[in-house]
Amino acid sequence: MIGLDKYDKLYTGWSLFFHLALITIFAVRKINLDLIYSYGWIFYALSIPAVIISTLILRGGKPVSFWLAGFSFLAWAIVGFVVEYVMGINWRDPILWPVFVPYVFLYLTTVMYYWWPVAQLVRPLWFLYAAFFVLSTYLNVSSH
Repeated sequence: MIGLDKYDKLYTGWSLFFHLALITIFAVRKINLDLIYSYGWIFYALSIPAVIISTLILRGGKPVSFWLAGFSFLAWAIVGFVVEYVMGINWRDPILWPVFVPYVFLYLTTVMYYWWPVAQLVRPLWFLYAAFFVLSTYLNVSSH
C-alpha cells in the first residue's frame, strides 16, 4: 500500500473489513440462522461508520467510486432493517419481488463499490477482494 494517501488507505481498509464482516455474517447464518435473526441488525448498523468514512473520503476529494459504497450501504441497511426487523417480512422464501429487487440491487451495488475501485489502488487486493466476493456469494446462497 505504498504510495496510497490516507483516504486510499481508509477506503481499502474499510473495504477489507466490510468483506470480512460479510463473510462472517453469511458463515454464521449458515451455521445458526436464529443467531442472525437476533443479532444480524448489528451488521446493518455498520453502515453508520461506513457513511462517516465515505464522508471523509468525499471531503478528501476522492472520485465518486471511492465514497459511494458507504452511502449505498446505508440505503441497503435501511431497506434491510426496515423489512426484516421493523416489518418482520419473510421475503426470501417465497421471493417477494417488490422487496427482493431493491434489496439485491442495493446489496450488489454496495459490494461492487467496496470491490471494483480497489483495482485502481492495489491490484493484488482487487484479486483478494474478488475471492472474498466469491466466498461470500457461496456462503450467502448456500445459507438459504
